[in-house]
Amino acid sequence: MYKDTTILAIETSCDETSAAIVRNGREVLSNVISTQIDIHKKFGGVVPEVASRKHLENINMIVQEALQQAGINLEKVDAVAVTSGPGLVGALLIGLTTAKALAYSINKPLIGVHHIEGHIAANYIEHKELQPPFICLVASGGHSHIVKVKDYDSFEILGQTRDDAAGEAFDKIARALGLGYPGGPLIDKISLKGNPEAIHFPRAFLEEGSYDFSFSGLKSAALSYLNSMKMKDEKINIADVAASFQAAVVEVLAEKLIRAAVEHNSKYAVLAGGVAANSKLRQELQCLGSQRGIEVLFPSSILCTDNAAMIGSAAYYRYIRGVVSDLTLNARPNLTIGERV
Repeated sequence: MYKDTTILAIETSCDETSAAIVRNGREVLSNVISTQIDIHKKFGGVVPEVASRKHLENINMIVQEALQQAGINLEKVDAVAVTSGPGLVGALLIGLTTAKALAYSINKPLIGVHHIEGHIAANYIEHKELQPPFICLVASGGHSHIVKVKDYDSFEILGQTRDDAAGEAFDKIARALGLGYPGGPLIDKISLKGNPEAIHFPRAFLEEGSYDFSFSGLKSAALSYLNSMKMKDEKINIADVAASFQAAVVEVLAEKLIRAAVEHNSKYAVLAGGVAANSKLRQELQCLGSQRGIEVLFPSSILCTDNAAMIGSAAYYRYIRGVVSDLTLNARPNLTIGERV
C-alpha cells in the first residue's frame, strides 16, 4: 500500500472547470470549481463550443489555485489524474491536454479516469468508512444508471435509462415551465411550494424485475398536460406541475435503487451525480431505506456537481493497483461504465 499519495486531478467533461489536490483517495486538500452556468443560461443549455473556450481560458488559473490552496508545489504531487470520458469531446480535450503536459513536465504518472466512476468515488470522500461492494444510483443530466460496485475498479451495470436521463428530463420540463436552466435545482426549489399529488403523471417501472429507466413517456405526458391547459386557456399552477413531475421521477429512481440493494444483499444504497442533490430524492430514499433495512448514503451538494476531487479519489484506487495511462490517452466521449480508459 502506498502511503500519503497526493494526486492532482482535473475535470473538464462538461461546463465546470475544476482542479483538486486529493491525498490517499479520501482527503481533499483543495477542490476548485469554476462553473459556466451563468454563461449557458441564455442558451437554455450547454453549448459545447462555448464550454471548450471557457475551459481553455480558465484551466491554468484553476490548476494554480488548487495547488496554492493545498499549499504544495506541482513537483510534490505523485500523479496527475484527468477525466477522459464520457463528456463533450472538446471540453474533455482541454483537460486531457493540460494533464498530459503537467505529467510530462514533472515526469509523474498520468491517470485517465471515467467520469461516472468519479461520481461514485465522491462517496469515498464523504463517507470515510464506505468500501465496496455496494449498489449505487448515478443520476445526472446525461446519465441514469444503477451500478453494482464490486470493487474500487470493478463495476456491473444493473440498469440504465432507455431514453432521457433523469437530469435531462428535469431540464426539459423546467424549460417548458419557463423556469430556466439548469432545470433540476429550479424544479426542486419551486416544488416545495407545490402539491406533488395535484397531477398524476405516469410512473414507468417497465417490465417486472427491470432496473432500467424510461422518462420519455413521463416527459411527453407533462408536455401534453401543459399544451392542453394552454389550449383551454386555463391557468397553470407551475409549482404543482413541478412537484407532481418531480414526484414521478423520484418515485421510480428511489424504488429501483432500494429494490436493487435489497435483491443484491447490499448494506448500502448509494447516490451520486448531479440529481443526487435533489432534496425530494434524498428524502424518499431515506424513507424507503429505513423501511427495508438499507442505509442510504449520498455526497454533500458540492460533491454532487462535476468536480475534480471525485476524479482524484477514483484515480487513487487505480494508482495503488499500478494502473496508469500513457501520453497517447485520448478523449472518449461515449465511454461506458466499466470500460477501461
